[in-house]
Amino acid sequence: MSNNPHRDAQILRLFHAEKWPAGTIARQLGIHHSTVQRVVADSGGMPIERPRVSKIDPFVPFILKTLEQYPTLTASRLYEMVKERGYDGSSHHFRHRLALHRPVKPAEAYLRLRTLPGEQAQVDWGHFGYLQIGKARRPLMAFVMVLSYSRMIYLRFFLDARMENFLRGHVGAFEAFGGVPRVLLYDNLKSAVLERIGSTIRFHPTLLAFSGHYRYEARPVAIARGNEKGRVERAIRYVRDNFFAGLTYADLHDLNAKAYQWAQETAAARKCPEDRTLSVRDAFHAEKSKLIERPNDHFPTEERKELRSGKTPYVRFDLNDYSIPHTHVRRMVSVLATPDRVRILDGHTVLADHPRSYDKEDQVEILEHIDRLVELKQQACQHRTVDELIQSLPRGRAFLEAAAKNGSSMNRVLRELSDLRQRYTREEMNIAMEEALHRENPTVPDLRLILDRLREKRRQPPRIAMTLSSKAREKDVTVTPHALGNYDVLMGDQDDDE
Repeated sequence: MSNNPHRDAQILRLFHAEKWPAGTIARQLGIHHSTVQRVVADSGGMPIERPRVSKIDPFVPFILKTLEQYPTLTASRLYEMVKERGYDGSSHHFRHRLALHRPVKPAEAYLRLRTLPGEQAQVDWGHFGYLQIGKARRPLMAFVMVLSYSRMIYLRFFLDARMENFLRGHVGAFEAFGGVPRVLLYDNLKSAVLERIGSTIRFHPTLLAFSGHYRYEARPVAIARGNEKGRVERAIRYVRDNFFAGLTYADLHDLNAKAYQWAQETAAARKCPEDRTLSVRDAFHAEKSKLIERPNDHFPTEERKELRSGKTPYVRFDLNDYSIPHTHVRRMVSVLATPDRVRILDGHTVLADHPRSYDKEDQVEILEHIDRLVELKQQACQHRTVDELIQSLPRGRAFLEAAAKNGSSMNRVLRELSDLRQRYTREEMNIAMEEALHRENPTVPDLRLILDRLREKRRQPPRIAMTLSSKAREKDVTVTPHALGNYDVLMGDQDDDE
């Protein structure tokens, strides 16, 4: 029964008495044409409309026959097929009309899945955008585990969805729940299922070892059956809307601290779907005693990689360089990483233990590694200087040994001898060293005095080392002398005047 009898009466008068078509009545009265058709049909009459001819009509039998044989054939493929057979309409119109002819899949009914306390939990990853850490842009992934009976949520965020973090999420959930569910449902993600052909499933071997250690059954859901793990899917949506939307946090540790507090307080205070008279927290307390007891030892969740160091004392791991002793360059080493630390091992020997960096192209160093290499390079430079002095001065080795016995600094002795070697000839240095070695404690100052005395006997000036600054050396240019004859002429003219 219409709630506007005046309008209905006006429609019937215009349609039956004035013979207006339904479209004209709708435009003039400012209403939809379906309203006019409904009023006329309810009164026992049918609006007289001219049949509309569409370009697709000749191809409808072909389309229906093709869809009967291939029900899931796409509209784009059908459009190309009818286009080759002469259809010249637009693809947009074709898609609209095809939707009217495509067989409608019958609605599927689902049974409400109920589980016993402690029987099952559901696990999945949720992607929550990216975090910019220095130069690195890392994905923010949320590990979510939901107990199917009480709907208690465990939430923890990681910077990737690798197997190691997948297992760390499990261990954290088992610790938070105080036990292990008997069955864990997984989607067909690579961390759980490596390959699946029909009902034949090849599990990830690491996950199988992990499930055996904690004594639960790893069970994947059927393909394209998201309803089988709807509890964790709804939990991820609940996390997005109720926790993460508009959230501000300082870093990953702050985010995980807030996530744990939210799961224990806000999420645990909501009503339990299995029993609306209880909260999730109350239902979890009843379910906790039904969980399997955790083993005393933990499953190893460290990320392990075998890497080869280069010619520099560093190992590249997860976009960053970590220092190692210089004795292990160009060798295979093992890297064991946790979320906070990176250890580098040679067999069972720990070479380095670094804090983990999530930046990009960062150099994480232990100063002892670099200082030892610098010291070694300096010693190598010192050895080259000793070799040069010994080869050029026959008495050089004896003089260096005597200076070492006196407790002199070898670096200083080598530096001063190199300076004297540049200022005096080889013959002068050998004579001076021979005389200095006859003294009880020969030193470089003694050697310098002997060299100056030798040059004084020969009535030669002493060698003076001049150190010029870089600015002075830049201005050290060759000056071309000019002829002085013009000055002699001028001086001669001046004598004549006198």
